[in-house]
Amino acid sequence: MADRTAPCALAALCLLVLAAATGAEARRHPRLVPAVFVFGDSTVDVGNNNHLNITAAARANYPHYGVDLPGSAPTGRFSNGLNTADLLARGLGFRRSPPAYLSLTEKAIRSQMYKGINFASGGSGLADSTGRFLFGEVIPMSRQLEYFSGVVEHMTKLSGRKKTASLLGKSIFLISAGSNDMFEYSASPGDDYEFLSGLLDAYKSYITALYKMGARKFSVISIPPLGCLPSQRLRRLKQLGTQGCFDPLNDLSLRSYPMLAAMLHDLSRELPGMAYSLADAFAMVSFVFENPRTDAWSFTELEAACCGGGPYGAAHACDETAPLCADRDGHLFWDANHPTQAVSVIAAQTIFAGNRSFVKPVNVRELALL
Repeated sequence: MADRTAPCALAALCLLVLAAATGAEARRHPRLVPAVFVFGDSTVDVGNNNHLNITAAARANYPHYGVDLPGSAPTGRFSNGLNTADLLARGLGFRRSPPAYLSLTEKAIRSQMYKGINFASGGSGLADSTGRFLFGEVIPMSRQLEYFSGVVEHMTKLSGRKKTASLLGKSIFLISAGSNDMFEYSASPGDDYEFLSGLLDAYKSYITALYKMGARKFSVISIPPLGCLPSQRLRRLKQLGTQGCFDPLNDLSLRSYPMLAAMLHDLSRELPGMAYSLADAFAMVSFVFENPRTDAWSFTELEAACCGGGPYGAAHACDETAPLCADRDGHLFWDANHPTQAVSVIAAQTIFAGNRSFVKPVNVRELALL
């Protein structure tokens, strides 16, 4: 039975939820770092996919996405409102996530690059092939780093190597990736250890490449329990005829965390000056499943999507024709594969200020001050 009086182990959420709810509060908060650079998939994409020739399933620039943003405007965020990148950036003193790279002109890049840029692309993965068959030409991690490399080149030309190195060394590099690789592997599984080892090798190569370009402080979000997404509950229902999470995918998600933790630990010993904060998304989401109602939040629907149709709200896409729940803050999931803004608030503020049960070896606030 859920503990309605569970301690706020996911950080000082009563205060932080209020801070996340008001832009005025965020604007008064001093910046802890000069810039935030974001890489990954739809969990942190803020509109790069709006500018790509891809399927609607890999875009979020149409209703009901963004229904709780000012003017109910869809922006390309896979959410009813803000996502984890926005809310983590807010904790660091910014208004929200830096803008999407593909939304910026060359002139705008030259001014924005000193405050950060978001390179993330929904549907993408650590492998170049991830997402291409399902969605089209999404931006894989390799190309996201190519875009960043061009930004570093611009910055170096304008400011010199010393100033560029100083800014990048103090900035936060947020990465949330790997889920789409895991989705695609689970559709045609083979040797799980071989897959996970390859995934971690790719992760290591990208972090090393960012380090060589000047990054020093990494905020990494691990893979959550993917098998409990509405889409995967529907998958189990179709394949097995039973309700519940899709266990094979959860097993993969769970096994990936200690491997990711070990890789980051070892890499930080190899690369002088590298520091990191690793968020255990599996533990965070599991905690909310086990404690749906606390002093800081109250979730009444843990299985079905708020926006969508059919079983678990996952059989029909979230678009302007889809049923839409009234109580978004009471739903864990916004659509078949993404959390609501209410969950992103919890996630971001745990990543920012959470304890060692969920973020190791330091949280992002501590990382920023190193």
